Amino acid sequence: MEPLLSENAKLVLEKRYLSQDPLGNVVETPKEMFQRVARAVASIEKKEKQKWEKRFFKLMTALKFLPNSPTLMNAGKPHGQLSACYVLPIEDSLDGIFETLKYAAKIHQSGGGTGFSFSRLRSSGSQVKTSRGIASGPVSFMKIYDETTEIIKQGGVRRGANMAVLRADHPDIFEFINSKRDQKSICNFNISVGATEDFMCALMNDKSFILKEPNGKAVKEVKATELFDNIVQSAWECGDPGLVFLDRINLFNPTPKCGEIESTNPCGEQPLLPYESCNLGSLNVGAYVKENGFDWDGFYDDIKIAVRFLDNVIDINFFPITKSKKITLKNRKIGLGVMGFADALLLQKIPYDSESAVCFGEKLMSFLDHVAKLASHELAKQKGRFPNWKGSLWDHLGYPYLRNATVSTVAPTGTISMIAGCSSGIEPIFSDIYYKNVLSGEKLLEV
Repeated sequence: MEPLLSENAKLVLEKRYLSQDPLGNVVETPKEMFQRVARAVASIEKKEKQKWEKRFFKLMTALKFLPNSPTLMNAGKPHGQLSACYVLPIEDSLDGIFETLKYAAKIHQSGGGTGFSFSRLRSSGSQVKTSRGIASGPVSFMKIYDETTEIIKQGGVRRGANMAVLRADHPDIFEFINSKRDQKSICNFNISVGATEDFMCALMNDKSFILKEPNGKAVKEVKATELFDNIVQSAWECGDPGLVFLDRINLFNPTPKCGEIESTNPCGEQPLLPYESCNLGSLNVGAYVKENGFDWDGFYDDIKIAVRFLDNVIDINFFPITKSKKITLKNRKIGLGVMGFADALLLQKIPYDSESAVCFGEKLMSFLDHVAKLASHELAKQKGRFPNWKGSLWDHLGYPYLRNATVSTVAPTGTISMIAGCSSGIEPIFSDIYYKNVLSGEKLLEV
């Protein structure tokens, strides 16, 4: 079965995904790429390898499901790094800062993206006891990370992607909020303010808010509204920063005994613990719209196949960092989501901005999450629950055993949606006709 690919999809695959020889010549077809990936992902199965290889291959060639880009690029190759996203901690020392930078460089080189919390770093102007010097603060080191990312491409085919999070109560928060307004100092980061419950309560009640060093020492008091106004103004000018609600995220942290979540992956859809990685995949929901309505039965079956696929990726993955391998294997997080949502609405004649669209979206994601958990439970019975199950959120809630600490997310799917020939993620269709800029400098016409 040959995948029905658009000309843009073929071009993107040739530029970034299909295997090449040492001279840069493409040496596989799109069908062979899907075969390579399906065979590699099914190789971990102890029984019925061929059955699962065929199912994975069929699902991908039908363009109903695609995994994240590193899996398409690297599965079946020596030392194939298959995870899209990692989160790395940054300790408040010169050794810690540059050790994390080294780890990030390895991840970018192998095709992954990285999220960081800079909240552990002391503020600019603080005293450094060991050297009797003055600290330069989080933003100064963000610039070093940014420059390193500029030099190292992800897997040799795309620029590295990063997320920087800084807590709202950090003394350097105003500098952080405005760090991208010149639109040239920091170009390889999304940035997000880590909003705490204290900050949000102060904002809602028009109260002051205390900024403090990572060691808890109070530095100064500011109006929460002043801080929020800065966030709004900068976001309006340059699109950053976003907001990450840290306390709310940690309220639903599935493995609280493993630590606190401080950051997310570069696009913000996947909160992760320090050193944790996650494999993402997306189902093209537009492909399930039939003449008589949405094919819930087919969607149900394919969710289960996709969950098994993503879980297998964890076991065949090559991890560039040992610490990441350890925690990822203990929590086994996966993120299955959707793309083609706007297409699905269009095919059902549902306006994107309608209440009917909201209802369909709620039903769709509730269904996906429920079936994905069911599939994870079935896998747990076959292959075992995730090792950090005891004391997890699911353990406390009385859930049946799960294979994976998380199962669902919604990624932007910027490139894999082009391969699938559908709208990206849950985003509306940008225009009837538009050009899309790609890394190679080309403009692709989308109709």
